Amino acid sequence: MNENNVLVSIALAAAILFMTTSPATALEKEDYDFLTTRHLYNLCSAPTDHSDFPTATYACRGFIAGAVQYHNGVSEIDDLPRLICYPSGTTLKDGENAFNVWAEANKENEDLMSELPVKGLLRALSETYPCQKQ
Repeated sequence: MNENNVLVSIALAAAILFMTTSPATALEKEDYDFLTTRHLYNLCSAPTDHSDFPTATYACRGFIAGAVQYHNGVSEIDDLPRLICYPSGTTLKDGENAFNVWAEANKENEDLMSELPVKGLLRALSETYPCQKQ
């Protein structure tokens, strides 16, 4: 084996090792700024073996909880029509799952993924938990 083949073999082995030990989703500091729906999706879909998984999960669920609480408060106080009508017993994890399913289905749509994350979240939740037409 000549020197070039050895170098190519080492480089290939290193690349394979890097790809198999790297997380599937690279979280970026900007994801925590919640500027786009894609940022929220990156946090909510962080792999369980990612070093930031606990932080990303809490950030995701905190965002969902805040948005849903605001929606509930505005709907009740101002007597505005509800956009999402989730059943009793629905959890933050259910909301996270609903958002991830929606975002996965729409991840190639740059218009939707570039929107404010609260818009993407409400789109996802209103599709999963639609309200009856009055």
